[in-house]
Parts: sequence; C-alpha cells; structure tokens
Amino acid sequence: MKPLARYGALHDYVELCRSLGIDPVGLLRASGLDPAGLSLQDRWAPAAAISELLERSATAAGRADFGLRLAEHRRFANLGPLSLVIREEPDVRSALTVMSRHEDMYNEALHTRLIEQHGLAIIRLTLDIGQPGDTRQSVELSVGVLHGLLAGFLGSAWRPVEVRFTHPAPPDLRAHHRVFGPRVSFEQDFNGILTYTSDLDAPNAMADPQLRAYTQRLLDPVHPVRPATITDRVRELIELLLPTGRCSVEQVARSLGVDRRTVHARLAAEGETFSSLLDATRAELARHMVANPRRSLTETAQLLGFSAQGNFSRWFRKHHGCSPTQWRRTRASAEAPDNLQ
Repeated sequence: MKPLARYGALHDYVELCRSLGIDPVGLLRASGLDPAGLSLQDRWAPAAAISELLERSATAAGRADFGLRLAEHRRFANLGPLSLVIREEPDVRSALTVMSRHEDMYNEALHTRLIEQHGLAIIRLTLDIGQPGDTRQSVELSVGVLHGLLAGFLGSAWRPVEVRFTHPAPPDLRAHHRVFGPRVSFEQDFNGILTYTSDLDAPNAMADPQLRAYTQRLLDPVHPVRPATITDRVRELIELLLPTGRCSVEQVARSLGVDRRTVHARLAAEGETFSSLLDATRAELARHMVANPRRSLTETAQLLGFSAQGNFSRWFRKHHGCSPTQWRRTRASAEAPDNLQ
C-alpha cells in the first residue's frame, strides 16, 4: 500500500502559487489532487501525488526552492492533533521523540531518526513515497518544517550546526541561507539537521505542565488511534478522485500501489465492495452538495463523477426517492426560520 499524507502538508499552497504567478488549481488537478481538499487539512491523499505536485509547481514557477518556500508558511497546527501534544512537551528531545514516534498521524511517507554522538544530535529524515520519482521539493519542505519546529522551541536566534541534503545544490542559495543560515551542504549521504545535544535539553517555554497531562491522553495507549483500514483508504481515495472524473477501482489500486484484485480481496475481507463504497460515498456527498443552494446541480453532477446531469438525477432518485430539485426544496423548507424551534 502506498503511503498517505495529510492535505495539511499543503498549507498556504494556493497563496504561494499566486505570489509566483502560477495556477494552483490546474497543477493540483494535473497531479490527481482535489483542489477542494485544501480546505480539509485532516483529509488524506497519496504522498506520491503531493510529491508530484510540488515538483510540477517548482518547474512551473522556475523556482528550485519551491518546497522550502512552502515550509516557511507552516505552523505547529499543520501537524494536526499531534501539534497539541508536541507543544506541551517539556523539552526539545521529548518533542522530537513524540513527533517521530507518531509521525504516521500526519505523514505515512516520512520517517525521522534521532542519533546522538560526540555532543552532536543528528536528525535524519527519510521520505518513502512508495514509488520512484523526484522528491527534492518534498524533502526540502520536510527539512524546512523540522527546522521551523526547532526554531519554535529554541528561538529565532538558533542556528543548526549544519543542514544536509542528498540532492545537488540549486543555482540560487539565497532562500536556503535565509531559512537555515550559512551552513547548508548538498550531495551528502542523508537529509536532515545537525545541532548540539545540549539544544535537545532546552526547556520548552511554550509548555504548560498542567496541560501536558491532558494532551498526553491523545496518545494514551489505552485509547490508541485506530489504524486506517483498506475501507478507510478506499473511501478517502473515492472522495479524492470523484471530481477528477477518473474514479475507478483501477485508479484506486494504482494510488494504493496494488492491483485491482488485491483491492477487491481486501475490501471483501472487511465486508465491503468497491461499488458499494462508491455508491455510499457518492450518496453522502450528494446529500450535502444538493442541499447547498449556491451550488448548481450541473456542477454537483460533475463533482460526483457523472457525465451528465440527467444521469445524476436518475441515480439520485434511485437512492433518495426523489429528484435533486425536490430534495433541495424540502431541505430549504425544513430550514426556513418559521420551522426552526
């Protein structure tokens, strides 16, 4: 199964694209991603698709530092629920330990390892998107985000001993020096950050000891986070692919890095079928979309993967016992002020 990453990884992507004069919506769709997903930071997408998007964006903008520029827009909150835990840890070492131990809560493709030796702390990042491809921008985004987190704990005056990348240096290093300082090396044997071991013991000025007991419950082993099932992943991918018009079991299988037979077999083991999930997901989305009077039924049909509004209307009537227009009218009447208690 190919790893997934949260849409939160693309925080402020649209704003950055516009500042560089490139089309974010076209680039998202060309990479197989749903532009509407950017408003749902906790939604998941294939990490390979996000990596492809960043590479396309860097090429379109003519900016080899695109991923690093995007990292400058990131905040603690973009890590999702895990950010609540990290910011209440008592020191940097503890925060890094929590982040690396639970990184699959925000990015299944990212792996962090902390090594301490001779007074130096080496934080190595490995990115595995599940298929061959250029990951330069994704790596620089990840290292940039890690640097931002460390600076958040250690203060803006902190500088790493060195920042290393395995890929070659870009033509222009100004963005790298602005973010990391002067000690940035390329064509090294790993991607990551070197700092002093003593920095890891620095107390976290943001932490509130009284809140830590509460935030730790989010990671309490008694209430573990339920691992994503094949049903969860397929449902997420159906939502992702429907607006692109390419929602098929073959496309879902490719996104998961398996063949269609494997998808069918694993869904069957969980008591599901692809067609039942497709119908159920469409039905749920349709109810919300049709109820929104600002969205035309033609647009709704397209977003749900129907080639024509007539096909959508017949499908909707079959599932809900009335036409989309009647459903919208009934919902509007039920929500009118005179009917509110």
